Amino acid sequence: MSAEIAARTGELLALLRERRPRVHCITNSVVQELTANVLLAAGAIPSMTTSAEEIGHFAASADALLVNLGTMDGERREAIDIALEVVRDDGIPWVLDPVFIDRSEPRAELARSLAMKEPRIVRANAGEFAALIGTDAGEEALDKFALDRITVAACTGAVDFVTSGAKRARIANGHAHMAQVTGIGCAETALIAAFVSVEDDEFMAAVAGLLVMGIAGELAAQSANGPGSFSPMLIDSIAALDAAQIERHARFA
Repeated sequence: MSAEIAARTGELLALLRERRPRVHCITNSVVQELTANVLLAAGAIPSMTTSAEEIGHFAASADALLVNLGTMDGERREAIDIALEVVRDDGIPWVLDPVFIDRSEPRAELARSLAMKEPRIVRANAGEFAALIGTDAGEEALDKFALDRITVAACTGAVDFVTSGAKRARIANGHAHMAQVTGIGCAETALIAAFVSVEDDEFMAAVAGLLVMGIAGELAAQSANGPGSFSPMLIDSIAALDAAQIERHARFA
């Protein structure tokens, strides 16, 4: 199964580069540049506006939507409401990243309400998932969340855990520098959104996004001198990544 997942990830990366899907990102101001560059390196086309006048048009013409709660303000909250109405009516997949909801109860309440609106995938770390589901984010709790919400839960950490409730994967790729550069996780969720635009199996799309980012992170670290030089190396590694490298470097726990 692990070999099949790695092979399918390589196929999906090639498909993404062929189709060049549009991914609209309602994301935080800290990470917009990195997120856009990661998507471009993978082959997708990013857009970032949160203007109430424009967001409906951008969402309607997107192949996937990212909703990231990293910097939450009135403009972004309004943009989320407009965009989700559009993608729901048009059947466009969307992905939720409930950033820092373990630090803010109002933000957690918003994330819980958004999780009821049928995101195809929710990506968060263990602390954020615990705030979202109201209990420790163990594998059984994440299985239940995925089944109850009919979504895929992608919990990132030293080993990433992905579950649809019926299917599970544990991805062991990555590097310590990825936790030392702001916005890596946010960009990773945008990459997952790009994959869900070309893959109907949300579980496989989430695994592919995490696997590509983890492997690219390992390869980037080989040339980087530290976290400062790691970020541009990561973008280069994503751009250069191919199916053979994915099959060679993929590691599952």
